[in-house]
Amino acid sequence: MSAAASQSSVKAMAAAAAAVAMLLSAAAAVAAQHDYGDALHKCILFFEGQRSGRLPPDQRLRWRRDSGLHDGAAAGVDLTGGYYDAGDNVKFGFPMAFTATLMSWGLIDFGRSFGPHREEARKAVRWATDYLMKATAKRNTVYVQVGDAFRDHACWERPEDMDTPRTVYKVFEFADKYRGPYSSSLHAAVCPCYCDYSGYQDELLWGAAWLHKATRRREYREYIKRNEVVLGASDAINEFGWDNKHAGINVLISKEVLMGKDEYFQSFRVNADNFMCTLLPGISNHPQIQYSPGGLLFKVGSSNMQHVTQLSFLLLAYSNYLSHAGGRVSCGSSSASPVQLRRVAKRQVDYILGDNPLRMSYMVGYGARFPRRIHHRASSLPSVAAHPARIGCKAGAAYYTSPAPNPNLLVGAVVGGPTDDSDAFPDARAVFQQSEPTTYINAPLMGLLAYFSAHPNPAESGGD
Repeated sequence: MSAAASQSSVKAMAAAAAAVAMLLSAAAAVAAQHDYGDALHKCILFFEGQRSGRLPPDQRLRWRRDSGLHDGAAAGVDLTGGYYDAGDNVKFGFPMAFTATLMSWGLIDFGRSFGPHREEARKAVRWATDYLMKATAKRNTVYVQVGDAFRDHACWERPEDMDTPRTVYKVFEFADKYRGPYSSSLHAAVCPCYCDYSGYQDELLWGAAWLHKATRRREYREYIKRNEVVLGASDAINEFGWDNKHAGINVLISKEVLMGKDEYFQSFRVNADNFMCTLLPGISNHPQIQYSPGGLLFKVGSSNMQHVTQLSFLLLAYSNYLSHAGGRVSCGSSSASPVQLRRVAKRQVDYILGDNPLRMSYMVGYGARFPRRIHHRASSLPSVAAHPARIGCKAGAAYYTSPAPNPNLLVGAVVGGPTDDSDAFPDARAVFQQSEPTTYINAPLMGLLAYFSAHPNPAESGGD
């Protein structure tokens, strides 16, 4: 090894040691005690800014108005309501379903920790589920998208002014009878935005796991066990999100084992342990799970905060299951306690709220410094109240390119954030990979913030 290579290796090991110390050490102190309750309130409020349809009288983000009131009409169905997934004006059913599930999971596991914000969180879930019920009301048909993504992305206009096609996309062959990714039949419409890259297998197990949890029916229990290997429960253990749900499946089902209710699912607990080990610096150096010098978990690609909140939620959920069972994570010759898992999750939440090298909160409206030029049409264009006249598809370009801060605060929105190990953030509308918020970033953050608002000390074993 050359002297230069040796020096580089020493630096790499030093950086890794620093990351371990920062993330796992009991002595690692945060810069300030955050108001997790306030952050939770704002995290939920964000969803009001993403609403489509006729807004209710208690709408609090008043700069938003009714939109998409004729969605589905051309196809003879009512598909009004639901959420725009990010900074555009399309309703994508695939990530919306994941968003609703993660919001619900947070309420199920940490419901009491939501305190006075529990009802507003339930309303946020209901706005999505009411729409999803409409989208699946017709027998043997699933409406998976409203809006032409390519035409929509060619415009920069308020949802209240939309004049792009509100095309409705449906899938006739679905679920267990006709196996296949929904994007196989709708590739031109849903890809590359929300193509099902990981395949349909995880969705079948994910659905069966939740149906089993909700109904306790033996048929779902048998389905899960029978299809565990066929549907790849142990695949892609380093991933969890709207596309690949295997890690979430293993954590969810592991609760049955840890609560002493079902040893039948022991293999899922092993898979969950293996997944947790890949997230713990100093215990496993998985090539796709890394930490920045400032302590942020990151995966190569855009919208990194989705990985941060989703993986942190699983860390927290699993830590609570372990705490109640008096268990630990087994990582080969070493192990990790539930407290260690909670510390890693809390460190990520604190990074989002401002404990990072830039001293910037990545949640709009929280803290003294936060992103002002987020990649979001409704936030960046004048509100209808401020500018009653319609702003056309191309007329919005002037606002898109403007260096001025967005006129409407999308309070609670968490942006994509740093995308690599530099801890850098440009706060630029055009850099959508870093400046665009999404519903599936905020969805798991609700549960995290609720828990830490009630249990700010990770050494506490708490939960609902």
